[in-house]
Amino acid sequence: MNVIILGPPGSGKTTQAQLLATRQGAITVATGDLLGDAVRNDTDLGRKAKQFMDSGSMVPDEIILSLVKEQLEAPEAANGVVLDGFPRTVRQARAVTKLLAAQGRRIKAALLLDVPEDEIIRRLLARATEQGRDDDAAAIQKRIAAYRASNAPLVGNYREQGVLKFVSGKGTVEEIADEVKRAVGA
Repeated sequence: MNVIILGPPGSGKTTQAQLLATRQGAITVATGDLLGDAVRNDTDLGRKAKQFMDSGSMVPDEIILSLVKEQLEAPEAANGVVLDGFPRTVRQARAVTKLLAAQGRRIKAALLLDVPEDEIIRRLLARATEQGRDDDAAAIQKRIAAYRASNAPLVGNYREQGVLKFVSGKGTVEEIADEVKRAVGA
């Protein structure tokens, strides 16, 4: 089972990815975690990524996709992967599709967690308070708008492939997890 979890900031992607992976005996793949681990472990890819990160630049797709490829080929990924908020672009999506196809695998579903904007703002304001950040509602609304604008082509890509499924991201963690489970037929 190979599933992608998409959604705006604060939609619960990481929580749901971890729950689904645990239930299915799969692993989660989150590129932010992969980058952090590679840098901390001082791997070749980590050193390359750190150069971009230190300069404030985006880490190129080639590095990110190499990290993802390592995860897809890991023995722990034999039961599948749940991609947490990745891919972010159609180019990355096509690359992941090719990486999986090379292993005789495919994306089973791309789940879009659908959460009303007022709920996202409430969640992100609470997270900002917990983490001592200065986010305000206006800044959060800008992040949501930027996400939606950049994510539209990706959503369209998965819709065209027939694997896009909308999942309500509102409710308790367990209620949402049950919706995710139903959406992937697990």
